[in-house]
Amino acid sequence: MDFILNIFSYILPILGAIMLLVFVHELGHFLFAKLFKMRVERFSVGFPPKIVGKRIGETEYVLGATPLGGYVKIAGMVDESMDTEFAGRPPEPWEFRAKPVWQRIVVIVAGVVFNMILAAVVFMMLKGVYGERYVPPLGEVMVADSSLAYQMGLRTGDRILEVNGAPPARFAGLRGLQEALLAERLQITVLRDGQRLTFEGPEDIMTQLSRARGNFGIAFDPPVVGDLVPGAPAERIGLRPGDRILAIDGHPIRFWHEMTERIQQSEGQPLTLRWARPDSLEGVIPPGLQAVGSSEYGRVYEASVTPDERGGRYVLGVYQLTRSVDYGFGEAVVAGLEATWLNTRIIVTSLKRIVFGSESLRENLGGPIQVAVLTREAAADGAYSFWNIVAVLSITLAIINILPIPALDGGHLVFLLYEAVARREPSLKVRMVTQQIGMALLLGLMAFLIFNDILRL
Repeated sequence: MDFILNIFSYILPILGAIMLLVFVHELGHFLFAKLFKMRVERFSVGFPPKIVGKRIGETEYVLGATPLGGYVKIAGMVDESMDTEFAGRPPEPWEFRAKPVWQRIVVIVAGVVFNMILAAVVFMMLKGVYGERYVPPLGEVMVADSSLAYQMGLRTGDRILEVNGAPPARFAGLRGLQEALLAERLQITVLRDGQRLTFEGPEDIMTQLSRARGNFGIAFDPPVVGDLVPGAPAERIGLRPGDRILAIDGHPIRFWHEMTERIQQSEGQPLTLRWARPDSLEGVIPPGLQAVGSSEYGRVYEASVTPDERGGRYVLGVYQLTRSVDYGFGEAVVAGLEATWLNTRIIVTSLKRIVFGSESLRENLGGPIQVAVLTREAAADGAYSFWNIVAVLSITLAIINILPIPALDGGHLVFLLYEAVARREPSLKVRMVTQQIGMALLLGLMAFLIFNDILRL
């Protein structure tokens, strides 16, 4: 029973995400076809074999057993079904081919537009509900050994001055680097031992990030107090939000995790804590607390403190400084649109680099297995991660569909644009042949991606 439940917990988020993306895409085609009085013979989410179907009016609504796509079958249109029995008779008023070319263009691009709208709405909701939380770029950075950042030349203890000429915002996985990835070459300028050094990322940076599962290997972890637990040891000795921990028992502290490790190693014994308080935060000093010096971070204080034991861990009662951005409705709309635009540019840039050979096709394109793995991992991380990956996949689906490949929306669009310019339709034979070639290419690409997913796993 547990095994079955585990299987369902793995499959359901994946199926839910894929079916939502497909449904929204096909809904765009369907609604505009209906708006322009075209006859829609079938609305299918999933490919055959059919699981269940119901006819309402002139349209059969179908749920297919193969959840890798869907389709809307519009009367008088050459599509995936290769149905051309209408070719020998004059167009009927309700057929796709009988409508003005601009209406047919709108129907074709509506699926792509709906996927972009879905992504924007999801990003807006995420911004509105969750806002943003991050550790501010204060002081030195941590660089993971063997990471991409380490290979570029960055080291733990560097102070990042600029990322592609701009001050750093934040680093957590790819956050803070997304804009920088759009440049021809990533450049990071740091201060090390009084020297200003600039390091360049590799030409195939997206490929290398893909191999590292998106982990650039650099993070801010400043030992700066953000908040205190009322009545806890830290508050009793006079610590205040904004203070920076400098040393514990004479051991220098550069990062928050070093502080927590030292506290655990104390096993509840008294510690000598040294910290700095910026001049801007100087206020009422607790009785008996005297400055013992100064540093680049402000006046330095020192006191003995005994950690509390809570749940088998030793704590001082301090929280790391984090920044939060909360959005009102209008701000969430703007931030959601900005996130949609940024992710669109990143995906388009990735595809461009793959086409021109600077990035690896095999490393950067994932098939259904890879999508399933990423979606399942995102679902396990919580609602925010799951909906974020849904939004990114929705943008990806839109971009892939608008590519000028026969059998995709972009392929149909090319024929319609030709018709709009030349004032005549391409021959049925040409459309059928290109449709068949496009289907063969897509099936071949799908087989390659599935095989590639298996190798990567």
